[in-house]
Amino acid sequence: MANILNLMPDLEPDEMQYIQTLVQDMTDQEAHQFASIYRARRREPMLILITTLIGFMGFAGIQRFLIGQIGLGILYFFTGGLCLIGTIVDLVNHKRLAYEYNVKEAYMVKQMMGVNYRPGQ
Repeated sequence: MANILNLMPDLEPDEMQYIQTLVQDMTDQEAHQFASIYRARRREPMLILITTLIGFMGFAGIQRFLIGQIGLGILYFFTGGLCLIGTIVDLVNHKRLAYEYNVKEAYMVKQMMGVNYRPGQ
């Protein structure tokens, strides 16, 4: 089993712990493939923070579009980030937003790879 820290050293500690549990039953080749796909799909907390800050300049909701919450993104856009209250909440919770999105994406990548089934086991 590959050490996830070597494959993706830029992960947040709680995200790294979750990813480590996902890849613990994978072979090294599967873990490398998982890391490659996941790295392309994950969102950095700093990206969520920066796009949330852009909301204060009149483009509210970009962070919600990035994490796949299209409906909230449209709502934020047309309401000015729910009169800036939603934007301020997202500013405070940007790491949680990124973590929740990344956990969902990691799970989807593992399911897409189909590593739960191993012939001969």
